[in-house]
Amino acid sequence: MEVGFYSHAITSIIYATVASIKMAITNMLFSFRLRQPCGLALIMCCWLLLPLAFGVTLFAQSVSESRFNILLIMVDDLRPELNCYGASQIKSPNMDRLASSGTTFLSAYCQYPVCAPSRASMLSGTRPTSTKVYDLYTDFREALTEIPSLPELFKNSGYYTDRFGKIFHIDDARSWTPPYPEQQFGPSEPKRRSPYASPELNEAGWLKFEEAKRNGLIGVELERSQRGPAYEIADVDDEQLPDGKIATEGVKALQEAKERGEPFFIAVGFHKPHLPFVAPRKYWDMYDRDSIQMAENVFPPAGAPYALGDAAEFYTYTDVPDSRPIPSEYARLARHGYYACVSYVDAQVGRVLDELERLKLDRSTIVVLVGDHGYKLGEHGSWGKSSNFEVDARVPLIVRVPGYKPNTVVPGLVEMLDIYPTLATLANLPLPEHVEGQSFDYLLKKPDAPGKEAAFTQCARGDRMGYSMRTARYRFTKWIKRGKPDAWELYDHSNDPNENNNLAVLPGLKELCEQFSKQIDQKISVQYLSQALMNEP
Repeated sequence: MEVGFYSHAITSIIYATVASIKMAITNMLFSFRLRQPCGLALIMCCWLLLPLAFGVTLFAQSVSESRFNILLIMVDDLRPELNCYGASQIKSPNMDRLASSGTTFLSAYCQYPVCAPSRASMLSGTRPTSTKVYDLYTDFREALTEIPSLPELFKNSGYYTDRFGKIFHIDDARSWTPPYPEQQFGPSEPKRRSPYASPELNEAGWLKFEEAKRNGLIGVELERSQRGPAYEIADVDDEQLPDGKIATEGVKALQEAKERGEPFFIAVGFHKPHLPFVAPRKYWDMYDRDSIQMAENVFPPAGAPYALGDAAEFYTYTDVPDSRPIPSEYARLARHGYYACVSYVDAQVGRVLDELERLKLDRSTIVVLVGDHGYKLGEHGSWGKSSNFEVDARVPLIVRVPGYKPNTVVPGLVEMLDIYPTLATLANLPLPEHVEGQSFDYLLKKPDAPGKEAAFTQCARGDRMGYSMRTARYRFTKWIKRGKPDAWELYDHSNDPNENNNLAVLPGLKELCEQFSKQIDQKISVQYLSQALMNEP
């Protein structure tokens, strides 16, 4: 029984029934007082109806108190390359367990394949053209000052809201119940991050960061200054690294939520498998490096001059070879590190889910697990995100709703900004007018129903903006420079799933490209970028 979904409607009906019963009793007593011929039968009816009214009232209260809780789990840079997505080489038993008890979305897409813009879009329920967030240091509140974020909507509806780890890229203090200070914009202080297990590596990063500040570096360049090697095989326990500590905080938060007994929206955000690829040794040992399969298409797509970025993030780590594509031996090492981080984060997800079940909160809690965007591991000869390719735009999305059919798979298209209206719908909260996504709650009940006609992603390349549209068969991208179309890309997934050949250069497909171009214009407010953007941190 989907109690949470219908709780408010049921409660209203029950209270209306109680009101009718009370009115009937009142009328009968009034008639008795006026000495109308009701007699003993009237008194007996009153005695029978009063307990019924009392019992129905108690039931109404229990239903109203059964509001769904929300547990949102976000994972940075996570590709939909998990065992539950058919990647048998990946050790992800806990996310697979969540998938087997919930719904796995095979065609979910982010709206901007960079951390800050993607998260701002999802958590505001709007597209990047509305948030105006295209980089790492712009706060969506500059453009959307009054709208409630997703957690803020729940907070305003009586939920206790809190976050642990990375949820917003720039935290939104007003979204949470505890009084957090407003976050400072700009690069993170390295002593707060300490991404390595080795004290020496962290100390070296701190010193480089301070020197860079003295030299006047700001923004992305300051962020990059502190970096060390791209990986570390750490001889430490899980909780000695940041994500292990975040899982511990999440577990404690669930325990406290159980004690409070009020509905909650708890968000837990894990940093890995984001660079650097640092994980305890036991997760590296889960994989045989020599048997790891590498990307087959280590070359740029034909006829697509703007599609790829420069993979700057990856190459700013001190041990990455300065060659493109990178040597196969290091590429295999880097992919090994990414896989180890996925398994490490999977274990932390398992700790949180285990506690949810131990506390029996799983019976009343919607769980959403989502990555903020995809990630290239050598595809097209590139590493990282920041492109409109399928491997960057597609994300893992798993949703579990108590009482809904488990172990279902949705092939239809959905977008990350649809999570906002979906959770609002499932919790029966009023949907704010600003929301640009649409609820996919119906797909949780009928997974084979059609999804969206198209999913939209965008990504800047210098002073150009690429607007990408994914249908069931095609990916089409239009590039805009100074307000004018500059180039097109078209990939046919029915015979080119890796997006290696740009068909837009073929004259016979011009009409199809024009059709897709008009659909993008209708869906997205295409904008001109006044200055070049540096997307990669």
